[in-house]
Amino acid sequence: MSLWAIIPVKPLKNAKSRLSPALLPDQRFELAQAMLRHVLSVTTTIRQVTGVLVVSRDTKALAIAREMGAKTLQEGANSNLNPALMRATLVVQSWRADAVLVLPADLPFINSQDIRGMIGLAVDRSIVIATDSASDGTNALLVRPPGAIEFEYGPGSFARHIGSAGAAGLQAYTYESERLALDIDLPEDLATYQRILASGQFGHLPSFPLPCSAD
Repeated sequence: MSLWAIIPVKPLKNAKSRLSPALLPDQRFELAQAMLRHVLSVTTTIRQVTGVLVVSRDTKALAIAREMGAKTLQEGANSNLNPALMRATLVVQSWRADAVLVLPADLPFINSQDIRGMIGLAVDRSIVIATDSASDGTNALLVRPPGAIEFEYGPGSFARHIGSAGAAGLQAYTYESERLALDIDLPEDLATYQRILASGQFGHLPSFPLPCSAD
């Protein structure tokens, strides 16, 4: 199977705006950049991943991707996530991809076991999906073959993607992982992030002092 990972990246300077009550703009930029580098470091070193394509309008994000061995696709200024992902899918289809794995750029604790686990569940004409802690959004999505369903990211996308798979005659498999389910979107998420960092396994990620109210 020829599988390409597609990683959409929002402009890094504008990322994680909902963390503004807890982090300064420079800290949010530092966190977003570090998480992107982590996701790239995992995906670009897995044998089962043929290649990685980063989609962004942010020249800094695209430069980081190229630096780390990924291909890049420049988004238009007014592009939205779902059309951008379909455009990226068409690109990797032209490279003879048999499957695509869409991963966000903000999964700080994803590891190779997660990606191999999702690949291991995939069969011909199937999706493999990992949701967030609320079982609402889509935190990782493998589609085989590429383009078999439309991307429907946004609130409630987990259920919509599973419904779309059924309508298209695809098998739908759910992959459960606490690492993939963890979003760092809100100030309260930072307390969990800091506790995991304290284990010492993720020294490449930035640490931030938290106010007492974050506990």
